[in-house]
Amino acid sequence: MTATASGVAAHIGSGAGTHGSRRRSAGWLGFSPFALYVLLFLAIPTVYAVGSGFFTKDGAFTFANLAAFANPTIIGDFVSSFWVSAVVALLGAVLGAVVCYALMGTKPDGVLRTIVDSASSVLAQFGGIMLAFDINALSPNGPLLYQVAGLVFPYLYFSVPLMVLTFMPAMEGMRQQWAEAAATLGASRATYWRRVALPILAPAFWGSTVLLFANAFSSFATAAALIDQGGIVPLAIKQQLTSETVVGVSNTAGVLALGMIVVMVAVMALYTALQRRARRWQR
Repeated sequence: MTATASGVAAHIGSGAGTHGSRRRSAGWLGFSPFALYVLLFLAIPTVYAVGSGFFTKDGAFTFANLAAFANPTIIGDFVSSFWVSAVVALLGAVLGAVVCYALMGTKPDGVLRTIVDSASSVLAQFGGIMLAFDINALSPNGPLLYQVAGLVFPYLYFSVPLMVLTFMPAMEGMRQQWAEAAATLGASRATYWRRVALPILAPAFWGSTVLLFANAFSSFATAAALIDQGGIVPLAIKQQLTSETVVGVSNTAGVLALGMIVVMVAVMALYTALQRRARRWQR
């Protein structure tokens, strides 16, 4: 009996292992189209764009092109990109958090919540030529909108909905028992938010803010439709692709792409760390 039971167990284990391997194989097979898409349209273009900054026009490898980062115009473009993205991220985060707080008083499956969620999903992706057209229609004679500082307004248009989408799950994760426990211990509503809710929500809030920064920093189409010249890094890359303006430096567009990649990697690493900290309260 023992030998028979052992044989049956071994057979079942072998079959389970085979089925597990088949499921993993099927999973990788289903993932392959997306992996191919990422490889062709993200990985290869990124490697090519960044790698081009390390070669001269004759194809010789060099580090001399990195001297472009010392050019005053390039430095100004990075500074402008940083402060515009930072302003958009902070304003969008605060406005989006206010919207999320207001939505907490509505039913999760109610009509208002459904409308706001659907609108946020659409508006968070609404940029480029269509957004620039709407901005022109609303304010055709506003000179500020056609300067770097004016990018704050159209960028907020898609940043606030993005904040609603990313920060709302953290707001919904707040448990009613925490507020009740604080009230039982004699804490006021303000004390609860200052001592309990805000510290818990802080990692998710700042993580969403970092995501808004990255989104604004990498935005191109809306800025390109509103501003003819450079002023921010994405527009500077476009300008360098059409006409090299940094004397003595080859493939400046690739050098700028390298700078953007470094910034984005640092920003997303910070976002990942904040999200990992925020998830500790969602378990």
